[in-house]
Amino acid sequence: MELIRGLHNLRDKHRGCVATIGNFDGVHLGHRCVLDQVKHKGAELGLPTIAIIFEPQPQEFFAGENAPRRLTRFSEKIRLLAAEGIDRVLCLSFNSRLRAMSADEFVEQLLLQGLDVKHFVVGDDFRFGCDRSGDYAMLARAGQQHGFTVAHTDTFEIDAERVSSTRIRNVLDGNDLALAARLLGRPYAISGRVVLGQQLGRQLGVPTANVRTHRYPSPLTGVYAVTATLADGRIADGICNIGNRPTVNGTHPVLEAHLFDLNENLYGSLLNVEFRHFIRAERKFDGLEQLKQQIFTDIDEARAYFAARPEE
Repeated sequence: MELIRGLHNLRDKHRGCVATIGNFDGVHLGHRCVLDQVKHKGAELGLPTIAIIFEPQPQEFFAGENAPRRLTRFSEKIRLLAAEGIDRVLCLSFNSRLRAMSADEFVEQLLLQGLDVKHFVVGDDFRFGCDRSGDYAMLARAGQQHGFTVAHTDTFEIDAERVSSTRIRNVLDGNDLALAARLLGRPYAISGRVVLGQQLGRQLGVPTANVRTHRYPSPLTGVYAVTATLADGRIADGICNIGNRPTVNGTHPVLEAHLFDLNENLYGSLLNVEFRHFIRAERKFDGLEQLKQQIFTDIDEARAYFAARPEE
């Protein structure tokens, strides 16, 4: 898959495509339904497919720190879109200039001059352009005028409720990991490279692989039973704490995973951590000895969960 960063990096080879647009936060089953529609049309027309995304996401531009927590960081989103078989991703910087672009300019500069879109798939509630002045009807009229077709996506529901990033975020907030996995089509996971931490876990007898969550707060906080996939494909069960580590006066969120029966140097390698079972909320303990005792209690609960888990 090809990643194109910004309108200025579009070339003649990128013209002529089937496209869709959105945040694609989480790349959940609803998103995958849209992507399947795009891929089917691309195969029918013999054209490459492209997903147009924004960085930062528009709500982050407008709301800043009050924006909804992301389900997936940029790099995770790109990996998931690539896994869905999309040919290209065009990432547009959402800034004051893009915000000020009118609906007509959006069509002319992006869809016509930039991509020469032949088929455009959007939600029927899709709005675009300055002050959200453009809508599906306007796109359909532009398509008739300029020779491209427009299709809206059908609402994808599970349990008679629309699958959306907001719904998944709310489900994760309640630590309903089983329902989140149903909506995503896979267990909720966070991935990233293992970094050098304070090595406090090693001092306590429970070495951890630390993954920075960067500037995006996670939709999950607390202690969980997890299954991690290593860069070489090996899979290991374990426990994970994600949060600010109040007992040691942490100042930024960190994912710390202790993988059972695995004690090796993972620094710099990519780790994908799937959340399987909520154990407890993060809290501040009265010293390291109390924290250590709780960690071993958490490990016992996680091992019991995996021992009782039905074969997958």
